[in-house]
Amino acid sequence: MKIGTHSGVFHCDEVLACYMLKCLPEYKDAEIIRSRDKDVLEQCDIVVDVGAEFDHKRKRYDHHQRSFTETLSSLRPECGDKYKIRLSSAGLIYAFYGERVIQNLVPKNNPLSPEDLRVIYKKIYDNFIEEMDAIDNGVPMTDKEPNYQIRTHLSARVNKLNPEWNTKQNVDVDKVFVKAMDLVSKEFLDEVNYFSSVWLPARDYVKSSLESRFQIHESGTIVVFNERFPWKEHLFDLENEMELEGVIKYVLFNDLPDCWKIQAVPVSPTSFIPRTPLHKKWWGVRDEILSSEAGIKDCIFCHTTGFIGGNKTREGALKMAIASLEAEN
Repeated sequence: MKIGTHSGVFHCDEVLACYMLKCLPEYKDAEIIRSRDKDVLEQCDIVVDVGAEFDHKRKRYDHHQRSFTETLSSLRPECGDKYKIRLSSAGLIYAFYGERVIQNLVPKNNPLSPEDLRVIYKKIYDNFIEEMDAIDNGVPMTDKEPNYQIRTHLSARVNKLNPEWNTKQNVDVDKVFVKAMDLVSKEFLDEVNYFSSVWLPARDYVKSSLESRFQIHESGTIVVFNERFPWKEHLFDLENEMELEGVIKYVLFNDLPDCWKIQAVPVSPTSFIPRTPLHKKWWGVRDEILSSEAGIKDCIFCHTTGFIGGNKTREGALKMAIASLEAEN
């Protein structure tokens, strides 16, 4: 089997595309042919980032031709319509082979379920692949001139592996290309490992807590986590999926051995403005004074804006949430 891509200076998108293909059984031992000769490329089983042709049936994945306008949303409409950035060769390979690549990288004794694979597939595009697509296609991050440049991203590090224009020694660029594949492989594998073994269990934890929320309080507006972990992104995603937008008012979590936090859910993942703040009479009050004011034992603090507070016990934190909810109502 032969994977074809262009010769000369290489970029992150075709390096990543080649790496992903070699994660698949049929291309695991494939030879990478770097050439711009049409006759040479015609002999390859699959070609990426060169050839001025996009044809999935013929396994030709170039994105440079003027007629190419595909995005992840256009090729995979089930992912939603939010993906507007034109795909690079990395995005093209990911669009058609990404699920198989991910499944081949997770432990064989613990494969992802179809639902989990679908969720992780989108998250890896959001957090990794889309960046490569945007950079390769020259899509700016903002409409305005940025205040500073980020020069340490993966695409920049891959590009730096290319021989400098004024180097005096002969460099085998094909061998350097292999080094670039090794670089992207580590980063991509880190993403897969993180989303499958860290991010996904957190999502499952939040989902089960949402499903059992009425066991905490009859209002169904309070959820409890027995430990501190990154829950906010999952909460907003799952509220949307479960048609619970705006329902959850407070999250309780065990922060330290003798400290349970109560956090008012913000109006958006990056906001500090709460949907329903803690009881306004408690804002900026601490310890015994707060316990006396609230009529709840073991209170520790309430933030001056009412977005978070603390109690020494789970029971006390829950009473603070219920009291705040009743005050708001």
